Amino acid sequence: MFKIFGKKKIKEDVVANIFVNSILETIDNGFPEIVGIINDAPEFITSPDLNETDADYFTLIVFAANLSYIPDFLHDSKDDRVINLIFSKLSRVFDVDQERLESVIKDYQCYLRKVNHPSKNMLYAMSKGIFGKYELNDYQDEYFKNMNSPNPMFLKRLDEAMDNFVWNWDSFKQQYQIS
Repeated sequence: MFKIFGKKKIKEDVVANIFVNSILETIDNGFPEIVGIINDAPEFITSPDLNETDADYFTLIVFAANLSYIPDFLHDSKDDRVINLIFSKLSRVFDVDQERLESVIKDYQCYLRKVNHPSKNMLYAMSKGIFGKYELNDYQDEYFKNMNSPNPMFLKRLDEAMDNFVWNWDSFKQQYQIS
């Protein structure tokens, strides 16, 4: 009963700031690890030789996936308001028109749903999205290349790594009450 009184109240604008800053920091710190997993994957015939500066697709995939989780955790129109605030902050960070950014992120969300159909597991969609956007099929052995499908061993390793890029709403909501 007293658990609710122990939560810190924060405004939606602060939630959006924390969300954007945390995800950007996680991407900055974690993308080099993803590059290493991809470049060193024993399932590839040759290394894709991704560079740690090639984070554009990755960043869009991570934000698209994380934004799609918000309606599962925020209700009563808070989800719409927080998402709008996130887009506003991201558009300033990336110096791009907010409507254009929203359109690109929505396209990425559609892409993630498509590459992962019929599954609705967004974590797996992130890995398959990376596989597709970085054209990793080109580096596989003939068997998987002909199937145009990621090697399951590679995909499993990438899924495990991608779990670190999913915002933990359960933990956040245990600490904070959004007002």
